[in-house]
Amino acid sequence: MIDKVAQLWPEIALFVGACVVMVMGLSRDRTTRRQCGLLSAVALITAGFLAWYTTPVGNGPLPHMAMYAKLIVAAIGLLLLMLFEGGIDRDYEAAVNRGSTFDPIRSNTGEFWAFALFSLTGVMLCAGADDLIFLFLALELTSLPTYVMVSLSTGRNRSMEAGVKYFFLGALGAAIFLYGFTMIFGATGSTSFAEIHRMLGTGPVSDLAMLGLLLSVLGVCFKIAAVPMHFYTPDVYQGASSPVGAFLAFVPKAAGFLAIMSLLGLVGWRFGSNSESLPEMLRIVLWALAALTMTVGNVLALLQNSVKRILAYSSIAHSGYMLVGVVAGPGSGESTLARNGLAAVLFYLATYGIMTLGAFAVVACLERKSAEDGGEGVEEAEDVEDLRGLCGRDPLLGWTMVISSVGLLGLPPLLGFFGKLPLFTAGIGAGEVPLVLILGINSAIAAYYYLRLAGAALLADPEARAIAPRIVGHGARRIAGVIAAIAVVVIAVTGAGSWLGKQAAAAGKYEPPPGGPALRAGHP
Repeated sequence: MIDKVAQLWPEIALFVGACVVMVMGLSRDRTTRRQCGLLSAVALITAGFLAWYTTPVGNGPLPHMAMYAKLIVAAIGLLLLMLFEGGIDRDYEAAVNRGSTFDPIRSNTGEFWAFALFSLTGVMLCAGADDLIFLFLALELTSLPTYVMVSLSTGRNRSMEAGVKYFFLGALGAAIFLYGFTMIFGATGSTSFAEIHRMLGTGPVSDLAMLGLLLSVLGVCFKIAAVPMHFYTPDVYQGASSPVGAFLAFVPKAAGFLAIMSLLGLVGWRFGSNSESLPEMLRIVLWALAALTMTVGNVLALLQNSVKRILAYSSIAHSGYMLVGVVAGPGSGESTLARNGLAAVLFYLATYGIMTLGAFAVVACLERKSAEDGGEGVEEAEDVEDLRGLCGRDPLLGWTMVISSVGLLGLPPLLGFFGKLPLFTAGIGAGEVPLVLILGINSAIAAYYYLRLAGAALLADPEARAIAPRIVGHGARRIAGVIAAIAVVVIAVTGAGSWLGKQAAAAGKYEPPPGGPALRAGHP
């Protein structure tokens, strides 16, 4: 137990930070309450440094994944925290400033920041999970705080409605993958990844274990918003505030893919003269999930006028893209990003998180009068028409949307192209040419709505809209979006992208169980 605790210093730092922030949010001193965001950022930076210096190599099928995932979560999580500035208890804090008595029971500031840290802690725990029980608790720690964050993100009724819908569907997903975990335990008699890997990774997989794996993957599909567990996504993204939408687009998705790769690694990727893939039943199911997810996400995104709903369906489509890398598997033992599908997924998680954060940051900086309360309040401007002429009105925000949208499309020389290219090469290398063709077709379909967002900001005439949305003055949101846009360009054209790719390749290296088939180039 002591050895296990010694591996969790990043998570411990986040937990301590969350507890302190929760108490600070109850302070009657406004200055103290405003420091919650700063302290949360300090806790996340501390966790990132601890992850770099203290995360050991694991003993599961993907032993090098933990440190890479924790560093990516810390880096992107820091930008996500910047988006939360000025969004929590906004109306209540304004009333207090006008002379109302502060009531700690009505204040949500500390709880919100703490829930964000708890959720990020859950993702880090998923990266280092080595036991089914541990993984279940980590997934739930990732998800449960987000249900509350969605409900608290705005004072509108649709946020509470979105939170309730998200909670009940999340409970359904958790029940499904927990049932799958119990079947895996029943088939192997163990919850330890190392022991399950030893039993299932070298021989035939029993029917009970296969059914457990299928149910586990299906349940975790809720976390990554993959078909058929995707129905909540557009309503929840639209009901939540844009900062929380950005949080949902990356954090649960990262946890879900880390969990899926860990679970699939338990049965191992089998290598022979004619196949380099998972057991056929799992491969077929994942193949179908990937094809359906990317197609449904892209086709339905074409029909949307809300930027947040477009980004929600885009999130579904990107999950389908990453499932292509999961189907491709780790290649033939090569550590290069171009051959290793799991490394391609890890790399794409980082690139997708940066690009989608930039797009959500722009929406978070635009406001208009609310129709929900007779036009007296304000709400986020989320229609595509609200982006018209944004490059002329506010070049920083406008170009952030253009770069983020084109990056999500995957046009060279931006980061999205270099993130998507390894998925293509890994899929082709694994012989999944039909699936790669579907990926290419869907990337072409996505061009319509991504270029629609970029064109509205860059090319459309702002005079065509009678009342332009107001640009809010939350500096941290603007800075986070600009940093993300710069990263989309700079990481792609500098050695930083190559370094990140090498780290992803090392993190995605699969190690077979003792006595199992070795992964090597030129295998028989």
